[in-house]
Amino acid sequence: MAKKDSLTTAISDGLKKPFDIEAFKKSKYLDQSSKFKKQRWIPFSPAVKEALSIPGVPMGHVYIARGGSDTGKTTLLIETAVAAQKMGILPVFIITEMKWDFSHAKMMGLELEEVVDEETGEVNYKGFFLYVDRASLNTIEDVAGFIADILNEQKQGKLPHDLLFLWDSVGSIPCDMSVKQGNNNPMWNAGAMATQFGNFINQQFPLSRKEKYPYTNTLFVINKTGVQPALTPMSQPRMTNKGGNSMYWDATIVTTFGNVTNSGTSKIFAQHKGKKVEFAKRTKIAIDKIHADCGIATSTTVIVTPHGFIPDTKEAEKAYKAAHAHEWFGEKVDIEKLQIIEDSSEWEESSRISPMIEVDNEE
Repeated sequence: MAKKDSLTTAISDGLKKPFDIEAFKKSKYLDQSSKFKKQRWIPFSPAVKEALSIPGVPMGHVYIARGGSDTGKTTLLIETAVAAQKMGILPVFIITEMKWDFSHAKMMGLELEEVVDEETGEVNYKGFFLYVDRASLNTIEDVAGFIADILNEQKQGKLPHDLLFLWDSVGSIPCDMSVKQGNNNPMWNAGAMATQFGNFINQQFPLSRKEKYPYTNTLFVINKTGVQPALTPMSQPRMTNKGGNSMYWDATIVTTFGNVTNSGTSKIFAQHKGKKVEFAKRTKIAIDKIHADCGIATSTTVIVTPHGFIPDTKEAEKAYKAAHAHEWFGEKVDIEKLQIIEDSSEWEESSRISPMIEVDNEE
């Protein structure tokens, strides 16, 4: 009886002790699992920052710039790479849609050196960046393998920098199965994206935000979009993500350029003495998804030029024109006599398009 009473007393005393949650975490090695680095951003240019009301691309996340052709997506990618270089973050360019132009990137501020081979005349571009394209990456699996290899090199201490991967663009290359079967099947490609990126690669970026990882890595992707026709007379056409939705689901922020059924841009020309030069585009830009700590979403317009974005204001347009008109028409051009013409044929959305952008797999 004395032993029973003693055990009952011990249990009772134990239950009376306050529960220590931190001691429990430590006992299960969970006391460090919720430690994350302070959120940092790769800053946007002032024009984009003002348009989107967010600081830039959040480090340690997946960011998508999507839309139709020639709407400003690559300009945003280059501006982000330039800002990353200035922060000491290593840009890693993955160019699978072969429209890349190093000269344009240099004009926008990317730091690089052009080295000309005296024997062949070939130009090699060197600097604080990595570059790879379709010469070695032919499938979705190749891109995933390349990213995994670079991350592994960083883990082994061979690449001691925060990394910014810049992929232009998702949906521009097929998967292994499509290549082997000689049939570029969107369903197979979407499945490969989900397997290679949704189930593995995309998870590596938010993990790098944890305190125990020495470097923070970011993925910026361009995603070309298409249009799925209205399924019924009462429904609306929908924007589709080429390559499937897995990247969209994993992205922290998705910025959409233009409209659903057309580019959503208007071309801006300068005309002088019969010569007409397209020097900018006005483009629609919106945040369609945001899970970052700023927690807001905006929709507005911005002007994209060969040198980057400028605010959609008469003052900014006039200043840009004054700074570059001599490049278009010669040193003696009279700025005040320049005529500005705008073609807005691709600006307005079709009359039966819902303002809400839906997302669907390309089929």
